[in-house]
Amino acid sequence: MKSERNAAMIMMMAAMIGLVLANSPFGGPLLNAIAFKMNLEVIGIQITVGHVVSDLLLAVFFFVAGLELKYELKIGTLSSPKKAMVPVIAALAGVAVPSCIYAYLNWGTEAVIGWPIPAATDIAFALGVLAIFGRGMPPAARIFLLALAIFDDLIAISIIAIFYTTKLDPTWLIVSAIVAVAFRVAEKSRFNNKWLVRASFGLVLWYTIYQSGVHATVAGVILGVLIPAVRTNGAISKVQPATNFIILPLFAFTAVAVVMPTMAGDSHPVFSGIFFGLAVGKVVGITIAAVVANSLLAPKDRLPLTLLDFIPVGFIAGIGFTVSLLIAHLAFINDRELYAQATLGILLGSFVSMAIGGVSLWFRGRWHLSKNKKPKPVRSKSRSSK
Repeated sequence: MKSERNAAMIMMMAAMIGLVLANSPFGGPLLNAIAFKMNLEVIGIQITVGHVVSDLLLAVFFFVAGLELKYELKIGTLSSPKKAMVPVIAALAGVAVPSCIYAYLNWGTEAVIGWPIPAATDIAFALGVLAIFGRGMPPAARIFLLALAIFDDLIAISIIAIFYTTKLDPTWLIVSAIVAVAFRVAEKSRFNNKWLVRASFGLVLWYTIYQSGVHATVAGVILGVLIPAVRTNGAISKVQPATNFIILPLFAFTAVAVVMPTMAGDSHPVFSGIFFGLAVGKVVGITIAAVVANSLLAPKDRLPLTLLDFIPVGFIAGIGFTVSLLIAHLAFINDRELYAQATLGILLGSFVSMAIGGVSLWFRGRWHLSKNKKPKPVRSKSRSSK
């Protein structure tokens, strides 16, 4: 846990450096470098440096997340289907409530097309905040957040594919499914160098999903959940150091390296919809849904979490960043003013969610530590015999 906390602090520092540099005199060259497009004509890919990090390298992080989810669903806390439904229901509510807030504030305008923007959770930043401030929180809190964020991102990716992708290619989706099945078969076979096989299948699956038009990071989740549960811990221990100390800092640096737009006069409905969707809608939707779903289970099937545990997790689930910025770009690709308002709403909404979530995690974690602290045995004074 200490290593994860150190990695999270490095990631947060990288994010702050990226934000400061993007809004400094060095911002122009930095943003140009991140937006530099590489033409890989041999394999039919045009991709920017920033997307190499957020689409390709981050898929490795999602691979680790998929491994953890597979373990929890098969062996760990979420091995009961009833328990596993709690983060699923919470994720659905965590998408629905922020989206409804945004739609209500922008109804009747062209900006309503951006309704899914506050629906996304940035899993990397959310887990990082929990690692830094959540000392003392029950282990089930991290498992709940992990599952919630993965399901949330899969919903967001599905929304992008349905509503914002005009070039969805069914042929490549079929090829991706075939590659995934072949990978599962290969995992059950014996190879001298299993990691070479995994890496090869991973690159092929990433490529086929990328060509299909679906966000390619989903390839990491698919590979992770296809590995047998008994092998997940060994796989995590090999890959996690690289994701924690190389990939996530790079991702944080490039993801938050955006120019902070200025807002003149009254707040714009786009800004308000995203800000309140992330900072209020997320925690309200997730907390209510999680508490209700958990309370409906039999006592033996419930997650060992209460209302006061779900609230801080709900707040940090309001950290949008990457996927939210992606949806905003797709929704307002032809309107720079609306995109600027959306960017400001995402950044401020995510920062407020991060701040409130971090503080509430710290206090709740302290409460758990004090509750579980074992009292020191009282030494009885020995009487001296006369």
